[in-house]
Amino acid sequence: MNHLELFAGIGGFRMAMDHIQSEGLMTFQNVAFSEIDKHATVTYKANFDTSQEIEIGDIVEFTKDKNKITNLPDFDILTGGFPCQSFSLMGAKKGFEDERGQLFFRIMDIIRIKHPRYLLLENVKNLFTHHKGQTFKRIVNELEAEGYTVKYDIFNSADFKLPQTRKRVLIFATQDNIDFEFNTNVVKKCFDENKERMSIRQVENVLGVLSKEVPIKYLLSEKIKPTILSDGSANFKSKSEINQLIARPLTATMHKMHRACQDNYYSLDFIQSDGKINPALTMSKEELAKIPIRKLTPREAIMIQGFPKDFSHNANLAGVSDGALYKQAGNAVSVNTIYAVLYYLIVNNIILD
Repeated sequence: MNHLELFAGIGGFRMAMDHIQSEGLMTFQNVAFSEIDKHATVTYKANFDTSQEIEIGDIVEFTKDKNKITNLPDFDILTGGFPCQSFSLMGAKKGFEDERGQLFFRIMDIIRIKHPRYLLLENVKNLFTHHKGQTFKRIVNELEAEGYTVKYDIFNSADFKLPQTRKRVLIFATQDNIDFEFNTNVVKKCFDENKERMSIRQVENVLGVLSKEVPIKYLLSEKIKPTILSDGSANFKSKSEINQLIARPLTATMHKMHRACQDNYYSLDFIQSDGKINPALTMSKEELAKIPIRKLTPREAIMIQGFPKDFSHNANLAGVSDGALYKQAGNAVSVNTIYAVLYYLIVNNIILD
C-alpha cells in the first residue's frame, strides 16, 4: 500500500506503519512526505530511508502548482497531523481564520486530484468544539463532498501503553461504501486483546522510560526550582506537581520550562528508587525546591511518544539540537495510538491491501 505522509514531523504515522509491516499484517511504501520544519526533516531523514521518495517541503508552495500534485506517484492512504495551534487551547484558537488552520485546505487540494482510498488525520481534541463545532463540521462536509465515509473520535495515548495523557481527534475516511464502527472503545478493546503479539514498545508508566543517570544539564537550577514548583500568582493559580507516573501532554515549548502543572519534572530519588520514594507526597514546595529535580531528556520525550530508543540519538548524530528535539517530541503524533488505530482497521478488513 502506497502512503503519503503530510505534515510528517518526525514520522509518527510512518513509524506505526513500520510496526504493522514488521508483523506481516500489511506492506507499506512511502512515496512522498511534506514537512516545513528543517530540523524535523533532518530527524525524519536520519531515521527513515527517503532516498526514493519525493520531498514535498512546504505544502503551501507545493500545492500552488496543480501539476506537481498530479505528478505525485499514486498512493492509497494519506496521513497527516495538520497544524493544530489555531485550534489548540494553548493557541489563539483562530481556526480557519489563521493561515495554519487553512492548511487543511491544502490537504483537500491533494485529495481532489489524487483521490486516495483512505485518509487518517490527527488534531487536538479542541478541534471538535472550535467555533461551536462549525470548524469540525466544515472538515467533515469537505471530505464527504469528495465521496468519503468519515468517522472520528478522541483517542488518549495512555490507553495504548504509552505513559502520557494525550487526547487527540483522529479522523478516518474511506472511499469504500461500508458501515463500520470507529471509536476509542472498539479500538482499545482490539488493542487489549492483541497487545501480547504486538511489536510496539509498551510502557506502563514513565519509570519504564526515565534514565537513572543523566548529564547534569538536565537538572533544574536552584534559581528555577521555586518558579517551576510555584502554584501561581495572584492572577494565575495552578496546582504544580512533580513525579507523575503518567506524563502530562508533551508540548512543543517544554524546553523553555514552565510550571510543574504544565510540563513534566521528576526528583532523582523518585527515579532511582523506581517510584518507591516520592517526596512530592510528603514535602512542602519549599522543601521540594531543595532536592535534586530534573526535566525530561529529549530521548525520554521522544520515547514517551512511542519512538525507539535510538531515534533521538540518530537525530543528534545528524546535528539536531536538544531544543529542536523537544519541539519535535511535543509536536509528534503518538506512535502507539496510530498503530492501534491502523491495527484495528486492518484486522477488521476496513483497510484492505
